[in-house]
Amino acid sequence: MKIDTMFAFSTDIGYALTADANDELARFKKEFHFPQKDGKDVIYFCGNSLGLQPRHTAAAIETELESWRNYAVGGYFGGTNPWLWYHQYCTPALAKMMGCKEDEVTVMNALTVNLHLLMLSFYKPTSSRFKIMMEAGAFPSDQYAVETLVKHFGLDPDKAIIEISPREGEKLLRKEDILQNIEQQGESLAMTLFGGINYYTGQLFDMAAITEAAQKAGAIAGFDLAHVAGNIPMQLHDVNIDFAVWCSYKYLNAGPGAVGGVFVHEKHATNAATPRLAGWWGNDEKTRFKMEKGFVPKTNATGWNISTSQVFNTVCLKASLELFEAAGIERLRKKSIHLTAYLEYLLKQLTHINFEIITPADPEQRGAQLCLYFKERGKEIHDKMISSGIIVDYREPGVIRVAPAPMYCSFEDVYRFYEILKNNF
Repeated sequence: MKIDTMFAFSTDIGYALTADANDELARFKKEFHFPQKDGKDVIYFCGNSLGLQPRHTAAAIETELESWRNYAVGGYFGGTNPWLWYHQYCTPALAKMMGCKEDEVTVMNALTVNLHLLMLSFYKPTSSRFKIMMEAGAFPSDQYAVETLVKHFGLDPDKAIIEISPREGEKLLRKEDILQNIEQQGESLAMTLFGGINYYTGQLFDMAAITEAAQKAGAIAGFDLAHVAGNIPMQLHDVNIDFAVWCSYKYLNAGPGAVGGVFVHEKHATNAATPRLAGWWGNDEKTRFKMEKGFVPKTNATGWNISTSQVFNTVCLKASLELFEAAGIERLRKKSIHLTAYLEYLLKQLTHINFEIITPADPEQRGAQLCLYFKERGKEIHDKMISSGIIVDYREPGVIRVAPAPMYCSFEDVYRFYEILKNNF
């Protein structure tokens, strides 16, 4: 998809104003609280790190506080949203967004906790099949999780973990290199674990191709979708991914430390023999309150739930998903492609600032985020952006990540960002 043939961009602000006037999602910007700088809304391009707070979140929290206040323990069965089933309130919207059946998705814990739990279910090393493949430079938490997983099984991380790096002089992974490495490992490969989108480069991997190659080799295909959920529509069921995990505090706007998401394909979820660490919230509801020995897992993704639903860690996700339901993930993606392409166009006009956009130019290989690589002065330029009322984040070495989330960012925001960089940097 060649973006410069899709949109007739211009460096005149009139383009941004016209695009906003024609934007069917423009009304959602008013549904969020923006931090202030000198009495004005900041330009917030940091939803890839922490999304903004929806305005109705406070009322959603107050609803549950009221149930606690008025019903106490009775809130599990009474009140506006009985807590006994609270984790299930998020599944219809998440199933649509992630392209799966409702029985294949649940919410619980936080991302890396869920990653550990799912890897323990699906990583079954033998003397000959024990390797895990991931991208070099994956998010550190994923690296730590895989490292400690193989150590848990008494294996040497240097021998058990295969990290696929870009070719010399390149910053992106080539699909053919990933697939070739999977094929070469063959029967020694137990699992692949890639980020759906690499946090540092913004590269969206071909998850369907990776899954097919991994399973052909006899391995399990898992993904960390932290930078995908709420950003790009998925088809997890049809792609046949074995498992995936994600957080909800980035594009899903559910607040710091909000409850994480889990996908387990039905071929595993419906099988009560699929191993997992157990707790009573994953036990069959027909026998849960008999308080008897013997774990009987629910035959769906909620069979991985361990503890009581985290009501006050889930309520914000429930509130945010109401906005996603109204906006539609496909419409958000369509706007995002346009918005990010416009950002890319304007950034390329800034010839007086020395940086390289390392995120793929093809919209099908990226989400909302563009990663600007600075050989020098990257942190200094980032700090100047912050002081200018532009909220972005910085990742070593030398990358400023710029992510205009389509739910609450406008084309005028992108133009103002460009204008500030053009005149003050």
